[in-house]
Amino acid sequence: MSDKAFTITSMVLFSGEMKDDKDQLTFVLKGGMEDERFVTQAALHVQRPVYQTEELNEVTTYQYRTPDLRRTVQKKFASCKAKSCIFNTVPILKWLPRYNWRKNIAGDLASGLTIAIMHIPQGMAYALLGNLPPITGLYMAFFPVLVYVLFGTSRHVSMGTFAVVCLMTGKVVSEYSNDGTSANATDFNEDFYYTPMQVATTVTFTVAAFQMLMYIFRLGIVTTLLSETLVNAFTCASAFHVATSQLKDLFGLVLPKRKGIFALVFTIYDVARSLPDAKVAAIVISCVFITVMVINNEILKPLLAKKTKIPFPIELAAVVIGTGLSYGFHMKENYGLNVVGNVPTGLPLPDLPSISLVPTIAMEAFIITMVSYTITMSMALIVAQKARYEVDANQELLALSFSNFFGSFFSCMPITASLSRTMIQQTVGGVTQLASVVSCVIILAVLLWIGPVFESLPRCVLASIIVVALKSMLIQFVSLKKYWALSKWDATVWIVTFFTTTIISIDYGLLAGILISLFSIFIQAQKPYSCLLGVVPNTDLYLDVKHYKGIQEMSGIKIFHYSGSLNFASNGAFKSMLFKRTGFDPMKLLTAKKKDLELTQDSLTRSEGEELLTRCIILDFAALTYIDPSGVETLRSLIEQYRQIDVAMYICSCSESVFETLKKCDSYDGKSCRFVIFPTIHDAVLFSQSCSKQKDGCNT
Repeated sequence: MSDKAFTITSMVLFSGEMKDDKDQLTFVLKGGMEDERFVTQAALHVQRPVYQTEELNEVTTYQYRTPDLRRTVQKKFASCKAKSCIFNTVPILKWLPRYNWRKNIAGDLASGLTIAIMHIPQGMAYALLGNLPPITGLYMAFFPVLVYVLFGTSRHVSMGTFAVVCLMTGKVVSEYSNDGTSANATDFNEDFYYTPMQVATTVTFTVAAFQMLMYIFRLGIVTTLLSETLVNAFTCASAFHVATSQLKDLFGLVLPKRKGIFALVFTIYDVARSLPDAKVAAIVISCVFITVMVINNEILKPLLAKKTKIPFPIELAAVVIGTGLSYGFHMKENYGLNVVGNVPTGLPLPDLPSISLVPTIAMEAFIITMVSYTITMSMALIVAQKARYEVDANQELLALSFSNFFGSFFSCMPITASLSRTMIQQTVGGVTQLASVVSCVIILAVLLWIGPVFESLPRCVLASIIVVALKSMLIQFVSLKKYWALSKWDATVWIVTFFTTTIISIDYGLLAGILISLFSIFIQAQKPYSCLLGVVPNTDLYLDVKHYKGIQEMSGIKIFHYSGSLNFASNGAFKSMLFKRTGFDPMKLLTAKKKDLELTQDSLTRSEGEELLTRCIILDFAALTYIDPSGVETLRSLIEQYRQIDVAMYICSCSESVFETLKKCDSYDGKSCRFVIFPTIHDAVLFSQSCSKQKDGCNT
């Protein structure tokens, strides 16, 4: 162990005699304890040897990591017990026996009733986005929701229909189905005939398969590719697609289905061209219902919220009133309005998805999987944070997988958590997923007996409900201002995602958003932060010399702080920053030396002349996140280059993983150039100063 030692004396707390922060700073810079005006409440005094990291590891008996796959697997399986595995896989077995019926049942009943009332109009409306019968939305509010209650870990999310996911499913249905009304519907393969329901259930089945694979391989982290900025832009742009798709029903038009890229642009063109054929009755009904619902949401709802947590069911009221008006005035016959049509009673018979279609729609299903899971987890984490409980991301994958798998046999599209219903479920007083069970019971009653009542409901009423519900997503456009102010890269991701999704298509928009996000991460990673450090007088504190004017640079020592990773992609940037900060390139000096060029003051640049005084470079790796073998080789090369011009290079403050990588590469490659590593900057500085004084070749 080294016999060199150092002493640190610094002030931690100060008495009330100090007037402000400037006095405290002056006190430290002038030597602190020598000034009798200041009385310290606490002081720090340390005296210990100067350690190299290896010496410190020996003293503290450091245990090097020894990866052992066999031992890791055995330990993992040893910790798994049948009872705990069952309880973790089926969470309802844990929380239901502990359920406080007296305290929580009232809130769950009220919440379940409210959510069921919201499910009816939203389910019927969003089913139309999927190009499916309105009853499909009620199936989605019943079958998969019951399964989620068994396996889900979120207590408050309301599963079922969601506008963006239903729209994405509807595009797949429109592209690959033949509803009997189009002469060229199955242009992708004329040998097969798929109904819209078959395509939709196959999408649901494929989504369930992807979710199960993600659960098995613990790939819930994949959704981190969808950042908050990307999801914000994507859902906002998708809301414009949803709103545009409802224009035909709002105006009572009959338009051709647009597919592929630029579908939104072509749809707007078709609507503008067909406006002379718009039905006055549809326009009047749409305007009235939209106006009433907006007034309720913006004026009456906040007033009502002060008196009760249960909101007025304006959507259900719109459905009931619209159905009554249509039935009483025979609007389909007298005004030519499009109505919902046949609404069957009872539960659907189970039917197998079309497995032969799975390879064809796999890519679209994967995109829906990513979007669905990301939105669900976002909502689950938000409400869990408010209620202070944990949500298991991988268990949510299992719950969604089982829910969609079961729903694919009962005429369901992929389910997702709904923003509006989830917030209402928590606000009204819902405590557990028993609220969803209550909702399912009410939906079951609608499916068995009440469904046919809505057969005369005008589709323009459902379109009005959809457009009004999209308000929160449409106004997300204003968030671009926030992203632009906080980060230009985030703003770029938002702009690219939004306009690609809006103008080109949803699929390409999501892909473009992911690519630009990864590109921004890569570019920012290639521009790590670096600076030179100086010492605060009479302390062991080292700060950025550029931003802290009251510190001093060490004579003959350059302390280079680097924040980022050091790998094959960032090696060049690291060397460029090092040479720029220290002021000279050792290779240039070596080249000049080999050519026997006379280094005089006239032939040197100012920085080179100054930096010949540098005898040590200390690399502060406290913020180095990762180093690979290529980065290690770069350090070896730099150490050798600096050694040839009599400049020592030391490493300090690196993490355990970085330290072990350095030692492992040294040991494996058998290199003679061993790294000199210190636990702190101050150890390295004192060691360098001691070597400089002794002049005994400590550099080697």
